[in-house]
Amino acid sequence: MTGAVRVPLRVLAYGRSGDKGGTANIGIAARRPEFYPVLLREVTAERVQSHFADRAATVSRFELSNLHALNFLLPGILGKGGSSTLRLDPQGKALADALLFLPVDLLPHEADLLGDAGERSEG
Repeated sequence: MTGAVRVPLRVLAYGRSGDKGGTANIGIAARRPEFYPVLLREVTAERVQSHFADRAATVSRFELSNLHALNFLLPGILGKGGSSTLRLDPQGKALADALLFLPVDLLPHEADLLGDAGERSEG
């Protein structure tokens, strides 16, 4: 995008995640309603699958517009479940934090919504 400002997703949203068996669930909610259109455009099922490409074969996205949030299901990302895998973190609790590192592009007018420079920082 020409003139775009790239920020990590965590600048625009917060997340929670968990698991049930081998399926992980990641919820991402906009910090402000004005950021929800950016989430819709930038945080697609395809980008989330690519972000977790080493583990996720498929991703489904569900839009929760009344909450300004997105919910993602990642079936099979945990194998048959936490106790059946040798992964270091066999639960899905950390997946939301991992997704919040996803870089997203803001158009200039969207970047203006960030306000002070502190919101733009990647650190």
